[in-house]
Amino acid sequence: MAKIEGIRFKNYRVLRDVTLGKLWYRQHARPLTPLTAVIGKNGVGKSSLFDAFGFLADCLKLGAEEACDTRGRGGFDHIRSQGSDNPIEFEVYYREESKAQPITYELAIDKDDSGRPYVSRERLRQRHANQSRGRPFEFLIMQDGSGVVWRGEAQRQQIDEGEEVRSDFTTLLDQIMKSEDEESTEREFIELQDKRKLGIATLGALKQHPRISSFRQFIEGWYLSYFAPDAARSLPLAGPQRHLNVHGDNVGNVVQFMEREYPDRFKRILSRIAKKVPGINQIDTERTADGRLLLRFNDRGFDDPFYAQQMSDGTLKVFAYLLMLEDPEPPPFICIEEPENGLYHKLLEVLATEFRTHAAAPRRNAPQVFVTTHQPYFVNALKPDETWVLEKETDGFSIIRRASDDETVKAMWDEGLPLGGLWYSDYLDRG
Repeated sequence: MAKIEGIRFKNYRVLRDVTLGKLWYRQHARPLTPLTAVIGKNGVGKSSLFDAFGFLADCLKLGAEEACDTRGRGGFDHIRSQGSDNPIEFEVYYREESKAQPITYELAIDKDDSGRPYVSRERLRQRHANQSRGRPFEFLIMQDGSGVVWRGEAQRQQIDEGEEVRSDFTTLLDQIMKSEDEESTEREFIELQDKRKLGIATLGALKQHPRISSFRQFIEGWYLSYFAPDAARSLPLAGPQRHLNVHGDNVGNVVQFMEREYPDRFKRILSRIAKKVPGINQIDTERTADGRLLLRFNDRGFDDPFYAQQMSDGTLKVFAYLLMLEDPEPPPFICIEEPENGLYHKLLEVLATEFRTHAAAPRRNAPQVFVTTHQPYFVNALKPDETWVLEKETDGFSIIRRASDDETVKAMWDEGLPLGGLWYSDYLDRG
């Protein structure tokens, strides 16, 4: 399953220029771990970081303009970093599989002359299988809705041997469009009808562009949790659904699907989850007359079971998270903002451990998990290499650093001191 090794955000709210992990021109940096956690005080930009992932996914699904307005974002001017006239930019560095060459996706969203957001630049590039140095080769490069794409697995030949001037995107595109390389028969000039839509959204639906299609499917598969316990207590119409949705209001449908498709495995899953939720002795289901499945939670102190509609927010949240992790076909990338909300503090280390266990599992489709938190009990279960500290500078913009880059913190953690305790004692904060 594809994994993000690094990502860069520019001019997105307080994230004026924030990079996590490895990029193609930052080969000295270590890639993101299977479980990545961003910690920080209130107001440092954790919600902006979480929403930046959501914005990128929404750009693919809805287009640039609608993505700026959805989820209460308030439009382009509200999400672009204050005082900036530059576009909002994203850079994703990922591998489709462990032995594949990494692929870089770059996206820039700007305003046109009428003030409407649009896709100003977009690029996908990858080094050849036998190439270890030098500039990666573009197999998609677009500006203002038009550009060039290479069909199939072919890639263009390098135009020059010099270092790329990354800011001179127009010159680079002009070079490509005028070149007559030996693979020009695989080159296709394209122009989108709507420059507010991403090129990968259109080209990724075509069979002749397998790498673009793979990347589109990867982004489409992201799961960003906007879990609402009240929504999870609802009784949706009967009908099995394969995956949990972002609000968690289809828990019953997912339960119905898993019981139907994986009956024996589902019983084992319920048994495992029950052992991890404090006070719960057993979890099972009850079918209603109209075919719906009700979740029943057997509390150790009571003879009669409680239904999901009667359970606490924390119990429902833990159940939903663990059920999602046990999905036979989990999302490739799971992003959760402050999973600790509503949870008993002793359950947080259990939840963090579960996230890591599933993310680091040797199975081929193990998901990558990304969380933001400000709860030291959750951080106690983390390792320095998977923990990033987000802080605000005096100018109001955020910076980020890896906890393992602090030799003192790493040495104290190696001696057995938990990371959450070190953070509580201000060892992870600067100054």
